[in-house]
Amino acid sequence: MEKPTTVRVGDAAALRAVTHPLRARMLGSLRVDGPATASELGRRFGESSGTTSYHLRLLEKFGFIELDPEQPNARDKRWRALHMYTGWSNVEAAKNPALGEAVREMNRRQLNNVVEATAVYEGEKARWGDEWAEVSGHGDHAVRLTPDEAQELRDRITALVHEYHDRRPEPAGTEMVRLFVALFPVDDDMN
Repeated sequence: MEKPTTVRVGDAAALRAVTHPLRARMLGSLRVDGPATASELGRRFGESSGTTSYHLRLLEKFGFIELDPEQPNARDKRWRALHMYTGWSNVEAAKNPALGEAVREMNRRQLNNVVEATAVYEGEKARWGDEWAEVSGHGDHAVRLTPDEAQELRDRITALVHEYHDRRPEPAGTEMVRLFVALFPVDDDMN
């Protein structure tokens, strides 16, 4: 298994580039579904190819994507993600007001993703059947960790997700699932 890559963003403008809702969805699609053209992304997200092409060029400008070396033909440009994840330093964001605001916007976007994914699933729960109803949902855990242990836990969760992602062939009955992980310290009276 090739180690998934993370781009560490220290520039507020670059991070703001991926807080845009359509660009975030397009980048996520390139990361999960693989390379695509502006036209394919336009159909996928109900946008014109001109709109998706514009946003793809911005993602390229900030180093999130590139032209795929394996182009389908001479006319269509297929794009691919350069990294599986986008990361940043919360310590640096605290020192840089513009970067800090971009990080807060990313955190709001991630929280909104959890809320939206939950609402969509709840609205369509019946179509997924009893097996998915039994295993889907939210949960929370409280455990005392050092910062090093917290990093180890994040790394182990990521490795486990990639172990499932990289298995081939996929077992019958697999569906795309979204797993959201939030990890931060809280006061004892909050657990």
